[in-house]
Amino acid sequence: QVQLVESGGGLVQAGSSLRLSCAASASGRTFSGYDMGWFRQAPGKDLEFIAVISSSGRSTHYADSVKGRFTISRDNAKNTVYLQMNSLNPEDTAAYYCAAGWEYGTDRHDYDYWGQGTQVTVSS
Repeated sequence: QVQLVESGGGLVQAGSSLRLSCAASASGRTFSGYDMGWFRQAPGKDLEFIAVISSSGRSTHYADSVKGRFTISRDNAKNTVYLQMNSLNPEDTAAYYCAAGWEYGTDRHDYDYWGQGTQVTVSS
């Protein structure tokens, strides 16, 4: 079992930066055994894959929509995964979710545990 809690969302202006955090508490399998992903969902839209990082942190993959602007990282000693978001624009407005799984995937079904989400709103 893994419990995930996101934080760091807020209201910012276009061009700004935010760093989201996702703190994990795991029983059984340790946090460092999970691949971690970030997804987002804008109002009226489907859940969208953003980024994934492997359990070791050595591999990452991004959606084209955020490549070059967002960076995913993790600190296994702190049981935390991060999403650094730069050059934000209004199209990035959404609820952001972190997820844990074993598939290093880009599909929601690749993940077994989800956080409650944190809202990011970017004004123009």
